[in-house]
Amino acid sequence: MVNKVIIIGNLGADPELRYTQSGAPVATFRVATTERWKGQDGQMQEQTEWHSIVAWKRLAEICGEYLSKGSKVYVEGSLKTRKWQDKSGNDRYTTEIIAREMKMLSPRAGGGGGGGEYGGAGQGYGADSFPEPPPMGDDVPF
Repeated sequence: MVNKVIIIGNLGADPELRYTQSGAPVATFRVATTERWKGQDGQMQEQTEWHSIVAWKRLAEICGEYLSKGSKVYVEGSLKTRKWQDKSGNDRYTTEIIAREMKMLSPRAGGGGGGGEYGGAGQGYGADSFPEPPPMGDDVPF
């Protein structure tokens, strides 16, 4: 069986970097992907989908340091649905992409020098060398 997601889109806001009670870094951010097509009437149509991303450990720290609102990013990971309760005690569900790899596709802000710094297609960060992220339980700060 396979649980693999690949998206390329733009961040809607700066990532939030937090730490669990045990000190593990976790970054959360949302990425928008937009699909465009020509409708039957000949007019261009578009639909934007928002994706919640969760990155752990060193990948979380890198996301927090280098990504910002509007950044174009490649994210590869797996889908995970978790259950939680709202203030009224109602069960709610959230589906997130647990990031395993991230590539920055936008120029880095503030990169000085001629030609500019570029965190482009070749600048990738993955979770392959990191241990499995901790299970999402009561220790999650969001």
